[in-house]
Amino acid sequence: MPVNDDVFAALANPARREVLGILLEGPRAAGDIAERFDMRRPSLSEHLRVLREAGLVREERQGRNRVYSLEAGPLREVSDWLSPYERYWRGKLGGLSRLLDEEEF
Repeated sequence: MPVNDDVFAALANPARREVLGILLEGPRAAGDIAERFDMRRPSLSEHLRVLREAGLVREERQGRNRVYSLEAGPLREVSDWLSPYERYWRGKLGGLSRLLDEEEF
C-alpha cells in the first residue's frame, strides 16, 4: 500500500517533525506545544493543521483547549515503505565492512 503523499509533505518540515516528537510524550494542548517553539501561534496552528490533514495527529476539543495526540499509523506505512531501502543500504554497508576487514593497513 503506497504512502499518502500528504504524509511525506508533512514530514518534510522540521517543525512538524518536532511536533511529532513532542507528541511521543503524550497528548498535549496546542498552547503547551506552542511554548516549545519560537514562532507565532498562527504558524504553529498551520503546522498542526497539516499534520492533522495528513492523519499524523488527532485533535480533540477539551473545553476551550484543543488537545493533540499522535496517530502513528501513517508512520508505520512510511516505515514499511522504507524497509526495502534499509535492507539495500545494510547490504551495501555490510559489503564495505567485509572489504575493509580484508584490507591490510
